[in-house]
Amino acid sequence: MSTLPEPSADALAVSLRLQAALRQTIVDNGGWISFAHYMEQTLYAPGLGYYAAGSHKLGGAGDFTTAPEMTPLFGATLARQLAALLPQTSGCLYEFGAGSGRLAADLLAELERLDTLPTHYYIIDLSPDLIERQRDTLARALPHLLPRVSWLSALPADIDGVVIGNELLDAMPCELIHWNPAPQQRGVALGEDGFAWRDRPIDDPRLRAQAQALAIAEPGYLSEISLSNQAFLRTLAGRLARGAVLLLDYGFPQREYYHPQRHMGTLIGHYRHHTVDDPFFLPGLMDLTCHVDFSAVAQAGIDAGLDLIGYTTQAQFLINCGIAEVMQRLDPADVRQWAPAAGAVQKLMSPAEMGELFKVIGFGKGVAIDWLGFAQGDRCHAL
Repeated sequence: MSTLPEPSADALAVSLRLQAALRQTIVDNGGWISFAHYMEQTLYAPGLGYYAAGSHKLGGAGDFTTAPEMTPLFGATLARQLAALLPQTSGCLYEFGAGSGRLAADLLAELERLDTLPTHYYIIDLSPDLIERQRDTLARALPHLLPRVSWLSALPADIDGVVIGNELLDAMPCELIHWNPAPQQRGVALGEDGFAWRDRPIDDPRLRAQAQALAIAEPGYLSEISLSNQAFLRTLAGRLARGAVLLLDYGFPQREYYHPQRHMGTLIGHYRHHTVDDPFFLPGLMDLTCHVDFSAVAQAGIDAGLDLIGYTTQAQFLINCGIAEVMQRLDPADVRQWAPAAGAVQKLMSPAEMGELFKVIGFGKGVAIDWLGFAQGDRCHAL
């Protein structure tokens, strides 16, 4: 860890306060908390967690870069799918975890060009500093559309519209399961040098049933199960009166997720564009994520009454939605514009970059099942 950039004194002070709060939480809970509880606090503890404090998270000065930060072509292409879905609903668009607001700005700009602006754009986000950045981004890019945008801290009781989430599911807390050889729940305790791993029998019957159903035989196998992802889909399905859900994230179908070669799981930290294997490193200053089990997400949506519309790679979805046509608006002679755009699209599409690892899954309720983005290359059969 010595090669990683040092945090500022103010940032380190925030992390130390969070560590003290976590230690007290562990003591208050009898000396052990689940990893999901630990991850939730490191990401979302009010004023201290990664997404709730004031650290700069996105872009070159942050810890990671998302597709909307790379090029406006990403949002412009997604908007072509949304333009076909919005008229089938009340016309409201809901975005979860809007990051810097870049995707919202790009979607609104393209939807305006397509004459299919949403009646209202709702952003659901829990991070005060990101909400401020989102408002600034939209005010600079599309000041005339700012009155159409509202910020919510919770999911509305009734949704009639289109819901979109880019890199949303991977930021939800996950449980760690250690097969040794029977599945045990890995949690966090206090050791001599700080936080320490400790396994115990699984008390939650849902978690125990899912871990046993995976039938993993390799002793020492470690991986994740995200009850949060499943709960989110159930809640969303219960609130969705009519509309569509479009989720983009990195992950695998279940048989790939729990492949014998992936015996150490997918949990990873992101700090200043470095990957960190130790989830106890600078709590609150490092993003923690795990890949998405899209089979579990699909099943949760179906069980909750949603129609599974499609599942495919990000590259295939963008091709289906016409990213090549969107790129044709650029002038190849303008090297300063064309070269960065082409490089960004290469990263979005390449199997060696984001094109294959990132997937898109779509659900619907009361809308047409033929979606542009899944017209070719649908992989629902792989789930």
